[in-house]
Amino acid sequence: MSQPVVSMTPRERFRRCMHYQSVDRIPHLEFGYRDECFPKWHTQGLPKHLHDNDSVERYFGCEHFHYVPNRMGLFPQFEYKILEERPRTRIVRYEDGVIAEVNTDRESTIPHYIDFPIKDRRTWQEFKERLNPRDPSRFAYDLNRVKADARASQEAVAVYIGSLFGVLRNWTGFEQICYLIYDDRDLVEEMVEHMCDLAISVIEPLLKEVEIDVACGWEDICFNQGPMISPQDFRAILFPRYRRIADLLHRHGITVIFTDCDGNICPVVPIWMEAGYNCMFPVEVHAGTDPVALRKEYGKDLLIIGGYDKRKLESKSETLAEWKRLEPVVAEGGFIPHVDHRVPSNVDYENYRYYMKCKKDIFGIETIDVPGLESAGEIGERGRLTPGS
Repeated sequence: MSQPVVSMTPRERFRRCMHYQSVDRIPHLEFGYRDECFPKWHTQGLPKHLHDNDSVERYFGCEHFHYVPNRMGLFPQFEYKILEERPRTRIVRYEDGVIAEVNTDRESTIPHYIDFPIKDRRTWQEFKERLNPRDPSRFAYDLNRVKADARASQEAVAVYIGSLFGVLRNWTGFEQICYLIYDDRDLVEEMVEHMCDLAISVIEPLLKEVEIDVACGWEDICFNQGPMISPQDFRAILFPRYRRIADLLHRHGITVIFTDCDGNICPVVPIWMEAGYNCMFPVEVHAGTDPVALRKEYGKDLLIIGGYDKRKLESKSETLAEWKRLEPVVAEGGFIPHVDHRVPSNVDYENYRYYMKCKKDIFGIETIDVPGLESAGEIGERGRLTPGS
């Protein structure tokens, strides 16, 4: 085994790990925590001034991406408005025009969605006025400052590349967009094409001026049983547009491309990869997307971020066993492991600390340095892996 390279910045470490090159240690990324974790963990020892994802991640020495600014949302947004107060709920209109009933007597629940701004071709024509790809508001940033900040960044520089279908699902409603694929396929094609044009219009000026390490999208269109759109329709409707975005990124030297999609993504992984989206994130194990199986099937053509089964955080023995299960794949490179979604609220703080102990000891992550965070002695020699070597 070759000697690890020392004194890497997080940016250098990310670049090398994602290209199967030797690193001093793996990048230390995480995906955050459910809001309910913080008050519970405060009673279990988490310092009370730590109360959100960013502060807790930094407490545990996590690295982050440096995102360049780009604006793919609605211009203008709808006005957030409380439409009705009820004894235990309220009816609200969100900034994207969706109307929902939300609970007021619970810490966190999924809203009951009532109405959506896109219903048909007429309402899409009205709505897309807020998605003008050439709206000057989308480019109201100081490009010289963006370039300087990216050059100076010690963290991997990332660009958000938007959503082609997941965000349309949000604006149209799950059932309605599924029906539209069959009832008005041309409209779905038009909407997806518009979202692709918007993404390219917003990111292309940045790509011409800024050196970017990773492109990050968002979809969330898969569930435990697979995608909400068939692989056949996925290929016919989404693939050509993903390919256009990936080709643009490739022309500007960006070779790490992913879109955030939970659930069982296995039926569409090969289509994403063929389109040029070569990194899977966050790889939800309980939904059937397993990083060990993915690496076995796709080899080093595939990059992985995430993939640590959140269910294993409930006991220390399972926590350690899951790290040991992933360890050989991490050692191959091209894999940055972390919890496969936000840490759920049923996880005790001590168990999460143990997760960090194991991660620190197996991978030699010196930035995990919290008072009282002793070595997980079951593991043995600290930091014995050199991923990509």
